[in-house]
Amino acid sequence: MWIKALSFLSITSIPKLRWSSPKAFTLKPPIVSVVFLIIGLVVFGLGEALLVTAGVGVSPWTVFAQGVTNVTGWSLGFATFIISASVLILWIPLRQTPGMGTVLNAIIIALVLEFVLPYLPTFETFVANALLALVGVFVTGFGGAIYLIANLGPGPRDGLMTGFQAITHQPIALVRTFLEVLVVAIGWTLGGTLGLGTVFFALGIGPAIAIGMQILQSRGTVQ
Repeated sequence: MWIKALSFLSITSIPKLRWSSPKAFTLKPPIVSVVFLIIGLVVFGLGEALLVTAGVGVSPWTVFAQGVTNVTGWSLGFATFIISASVLILWIPLRQTPGMGTVLNAIIIALVLEFVLPYLPTFETFVANALLALVGVFVTGFGGAIYLIANLGPGPRDGLMTGFQAITHQPIALVRTFLEVLVVAIGWTLGGTLGLGTVFFALGIGPAIAIGMQILQSRGTVQ
């Protein structure tokens, strides 16, 4: 039973389903791939919005950005931009290919946060908000699985994950968890603010993505 429960750890590559694009970088992507890309990014953004609404801790990369601001004096937004740009530069040796998903990642998630946040429920108790944060992590992971399987280009951080996975050949869940824990550890050392939601995200986003891929692979048609 335990082996079956941990079977998501066997996923070492992004599944190719009938709605996956043949190429990440293409000027004529399949319509079905674009549709699933957008759906995945909307769900991803909703998950991040739930985490923000919970208010029990920001994401590991935001902790990292906070730490950078403490050292450099930059604004949080500028620090986030520099970090994202640096991650994209790392794509070059990792041989990651951008696509429309790389651009839409920033646009769609920002729009979801802008228009959905005001309508999400808020709770007074810490336990309820902690559970909301946990739900947010798994919603984010499932959305990430959808848009990554669409294969139209990952976002900066997801591309870092797939790049390191290709080099190490380790399970996606473990690679993503390692990256998130490393980032949050550096950010916290530099003075970033750590919360329970941060811990949930650092330890949960990798397994959530892998579980999402496993579910989609079992329900979809392999190419």
